[in-house]
Amino acid sequence: MNKLLLAYAGLACSLNASAQIIDSAVSPSEPPGRPLWELGLGLGAISTPAYPGADDRETRVLAIPTLIYRGKIFRADQSGIGARLFRSEVAELDVGLAASLPAKSDDVAARAGMPDLGALGEFGPRLKLRLARFDAHSGLRAELPLRAVFEVRSGVRHQGYTFEPRLVYERRSADGKWMFDTQLSAVVGDGKINRYFYEVAPQYATASRPAYAARSGLVLVRVGAFAARQINPDVRVFGYVRAENYGVGANDDSPLHRKNNGVSGGIGVSWTFWRSQSMARD
Repeated sequence: MNKLLLAYAGLACSLNASAQIIDSAVSPSEPPGRPLWELGLGLGAISTPAYPGADDRETRVLAIPTLIYRGKIFRADQSGIGARLFRSEVAELDVGLAASLPAKSDDVAARAGMPDLGALGEFGPRLKLRLARFDAHSGLRAELPLRAVFEVRSGVRHQGYTFEPRLVYERRSADGKWMFDTQLSAVVGDGKINRYFYEVAPQYATASRPAYAARSGLVLVRVGAFAARQINPDVRVFGYVRAENYGVGANDDSPLHRKNNGVSGGIGVSWTFWRSQSMARD
């Protein structure tokens, strides 16, 4: 597996979001009669800080295949790709995947001469709790994902753990063509992942970048919004934006911490060209 595969996986999760899939146990009800799976092609552009607190950015335009799968256990939807282990009217437990883009130190001034940051894949359990269902088309839930983080760069390396509690408000239009959600979350990292982002080992210290020992704790807080529109049964468009604050983080005094605030965003379109005849059961 190379770096770009995980970048593609991250964009695939974003493109899947345009499918307007919402798990009915903890979110507004989904229109009946959805195919069990759909295959398609997605085109999207993503721009994000090179790492939390960076003053350089990574921007990619990618064309990739997309998959939506609505199985009782295995799922690929707007929440990502994973396996649903438990589901009730008020709670759901799953195991899922997430991914982020790599960054070359040659392109990030603060990290000049330091090792590159590889693509990151995250894997672990997530508990979703329904806090409120306002009507058939809107609801509020809490999500509690705990992820193991793995770097893909000349091999696979474990790089620590993150915990990202968040509140999610979702709304779908009555005709099912529009989907909108907003999220408020915080990311906490253990010592290993925070060292990955913020530590400066003595051999990489310079006059303007002193040695620094990173510690575990808060990485960032973020607020985001996502919207998707189904143009016709086969074509969907979407966009998202996230505003993040790193100044509250445990390592805001690191020489690699260059900005207190950052913005990520993306837009995309997906085209479904093949879907199953069998229908999803839930």
